[in-house]
Amino acid sequence: MEQLNTQMSASEKLVVDNAVNSFNKTVEQGRTTSNELGKDDFLKLLITQLQNQDPTSPMENTEFISQMAQFSSLEQMTNMSTAFTKMSSFLNSSEAASTLGKTVELNIGDTTTSGIVEGATRGENPQVLVNGMYYNMDKISAIYAN
Repeated sequence: MEQLNTQMSASEKLVVDNAVNSFNKTVEQGRTTSNELGKDDFLKLLITQLQNQDPTSPMENTEFISQMAQFSSLEQMTNMSTAFTKMSSFLNSSEAASTLGKTVELNIGDTTTSGIVEGATRGENPQVLVNGMYYNMDKISAIYAN
């Protein structure tokens, strides 16, 4: 009876490692490493803590409630941050739209130019269309009514 060899040689391990690393680089939505703990990490830690607690001395209700309150607080802060980002984007877009049809003065490096705003883009970093070119809002030094 022949025995099955389940050990890999160093060269075989290298081939497998290279194949795995190559595949992982092609995965578009692979997990990216981060030095920050998010709400998903907090929930995983809490679940792991509950699964591995000593059955003869389970976690106190007050500890559990405290950790759930911390989780809830973290989730609300994340939601607020997302809402503030959306609100900031809306305000920036609104500011860009309010310049439509007005004459603006633009500081571009060492030079200054002016023109009528013909269009505006939306988003977190809106731009204005002046003299056929798009400029960031931070380039505008003055706005004049026509």
